[in-house]
Amino acid sequence: MKRPRWLRRPWQVLLAGVLLVYAAIGALNWRHAADLLANPPKRQADAALVLGSRAYLDGKPHPCLTGRVDTALALARAGLVRQLAFSGGVDSEDSRIEAITMAEHAIASGFTGPMVLEPASTSTRLNLSLSRPLLLAAGVRSVVIVSEPFHLWRVERLVKMSGFDKSFDVQYAAAPTSCWQALGPLSKGALREPAAIINNAGHGYLF
Repeated sequence: MKRPRWLRRPWQVLLAGVLLVYAAIGALNWRHAADLLANPPKRQADAALVLGSRAYLDGKPHPCLTGRVDTALALARAGLVRQLAFSGGVDSEDSRIEAITMAEHAIASGFTGPMVLEPASTSTRLNLSLSRPLLLAAGVRSVVIVSEPFHLWRVERLVKMSGFDKSFDVQYAAAPTSCWQALGPLSKGALREPAAIINNAGHGYLF
């Protein structure tokens, strides 16, 4: 008796399953991103915490990163935050420090308020854990976490699992960067995010 065709090529079944899971996570992220973009923060907070990304592209500050800073600056101009915090360590692709790149962009854009820099983190989990003591030392008790839309579903779960939200009243702001506006769910970061979610979930960081 012949086996069903799908049993003759189990790797194809496995690949199809992986692609379905990947697509489902991407769709979940897209829906959550759209919801956050439609519902920006409304309560005042002590600080906006901007999470890092690649610092430079073609010799200039990366628009995906500076777009996150621009969203934080808009919150400051609207009177929703009084200081900015930038979290991101050395970019392995260009050896620039993400937090410093963000701070330089904020200053160049006219921001003169207080800033907190966390220049050592190399992951989203470390963004949160290394920023926490610096924010507390600066008197921050409420924070708006800023990142690109595709990133924030995972950030929210890392916040809850790490207890970050026990130290701060947390809101989230999705940054409609030029990268996001151009490509949306097809941007490089958005395409990589389902893999990051699977990785973090596999290590027990999200659930």
